[in-house]
Amino acid sequence: QVQLVESGGGLVQAGGSLRLSCVASGRIFSIRTMGWYRQAPGKQRELVAAITSDGSTNYADSVKGRFTISRESAKNAVYLQMNSLKPEDTGVYYCKLINSQLYWGQGTEVTVSS
Repeated sequence: QVQLVESGGGLVQAGGSLRLSCVASGRIFSIRTMGWYRQAPGKQRELVAAITSDGSTNYADSVKGRFTISRESAKNAVYLQMNSLKPEDTGVYYCKLINSQLYWGQGTEVTVSS
């Protein structure tokens, strides 16, 4: 079993920054990909950013140039630095881990006020 714990969400004004963290624990073997998804009220969950074991990254077009995903393999952690936040970035941010299975965290809420 794998547990994912997210932190770092909160309320911020437009133009501000937040840094999300996700730490994985438990029976972790050969992580392939870790990533961040978000779900805005009334919308489907969508990819924000992902990073593979070899460091390749993928970003949603809406966050390119503003968000940066990074990974600390020794801690089984993934981070999301979010700059120049916009009200449309508001939502619950979920951490995702893929090894031989897929795991989700419980989510951390981000609210960006205009």
